Amino acid sequence: MVGSSITKDEYILALEDAAYNGNLDIVKLLLDQGADVNAQGGIYGNALQAAAYKGNLDVVKLLLTQGANINAQGGIYGNALQAAAYKGNLDVAKLLLAQGAEVNVQGGIYGNTLQAAAYKGNLDVVKLLLAQGAEVNAQGGTYGTALQATAAVYGNLDVAKLLLTQGADVNAQGGTYGNALQAAAAVYGNLDIVKLLLTQGADVNIQGGIYGNTLQAAAAVYGNLDVAKLLLTQGADVNAQGGTYGSALQAAAYKGNLDVAKLLLGQGANVNAQGGEYRSALQAAAYNGNLDIVKLFLTQGADINAQGGIYGNALQAAAYNGNLNVAKLLLAQGAEVNVQGGTYGTALQAAAHRGNLDVVKLLLAQGANIGLHTVDSQRASLLHAAVASKDRETLNLLLEAGAHIYMAQTDAFNQTPLHIAVILYYPGVLQILESSLDLAVKNGKEDPPARCY
Repeated sequence: MVGSSITKDEYILALEDAAYNGNLDIVKLLLDQGADVNAQGGIYGNALQAAAYKGNLDVVKLLLTQGANINAQGGIYGNALQAAAYKGNLDVAKLLLAQGAEVNVQGGIYGNTLQAAAYKGNLDVVKLLLAQGAEVNAQGGTYGTALQATAAVYGNLDVAKLLLTQGADVNAQGGTYGNALQAAAAVYGNLDIVKLLLTQGADVNIQGGIYGNTLQAAAAVYGNLDVAKLLLTQGADVNAQGGTYGSALQAAAYKGNLDVAKLLLGQGANVNAQGGEYRSALQAAAYNGNLDIVKLFLTQGADINAQGGIYGNALQAAAYNGNLNVAKLLLAQGAEVNVQGGTYGTALQAAAHRGNLDVVKLLLAQGANIGLHTVDSQRASLLHAAVASKDRETLNLLLEAGAHIYMAQTDAFNQTPLHIAVILYYPGVLQILESSLDLAVKNGKEDPPARCY
């Protein structure tokens, strides 16, 4: 019987740990003391899954003879067979199947056992599962199908070939990447699998997945120039819309893939296409500080003041991330320093919010309006943003440049700059504000505030 000094949960974890570590004698002892062989809990759900994951064949045999439920559900891999398949533990997988494990049972992060084995490139296990009746086109899990799972990892060419010869649907939809071709294109150097899928009839322009289309997936991976070239020769739509980045060009811009960006523009990509998280390719490049790509886009006619996206325009995106050289270039090429829009209202407010001192200095030197109040920003004034950044140098610079402490003005959170400093406990910032406020009151520029702390 389980000793009264040891809790049920402790026995569950002890049994799973012993099974995971292959401690056969300890597993026997715990079972003799009344530990429940089918107790649920822990990362692997039960002792059998833990032993199967680690390939501890003798422990698996013991647990099965003691009544372990071979198809018990739970844990990260859903069941013991999926755990063994994921790790490529062929002998354990054979034993489990011989003892009645269900080859097509659903569950776990990979949805089914075949997908787990395919993802890890465990060719022998994949062969075994297919011979035992695994459904090659079963849906579910992170990657939707076994073919997409194997395509999502570099080097799984043999597994991909096997699945296709067994009837895998090359254009099956679902999963993270939407289809197998997009999954393959999203992995650096996966050219051989991309070629294989295309020869088997993969639709180069099929929509879906996180990247929207295969060309965008290739553009979003640094150095995948050969894959992008192949897709274009196979008829990929260079201006296809959708996905995280809206277009392949925006994906290349965000990731800093200069050669891919040049290729796409040469194939007719619209440099001013709208869509995606950053709304335009120029804003995506500016956000990540990809100076050479910003230069390229401007020579290709990118609208420097195009509106939209999280940051409203390219200058605000560059200012938010502190990309000084990009900001300089944009201003030199005609970016409007006081244009409004986006989350932070203006480029100056975006820079102040992040405490990007050098960008703040640049914008002020270029005529940024320090008294401009925006309606789109969460912070009601430039000073609100500067205080939230807790950067004292930026705050001092703005105050010296004439930023006014509007104690009557509150932001979207109903806070004044002084409230923010108190609530977030920024002692140095609070001291600067109090000194500036005292001076403003003395000079009649501000009414004495009610004490807020």
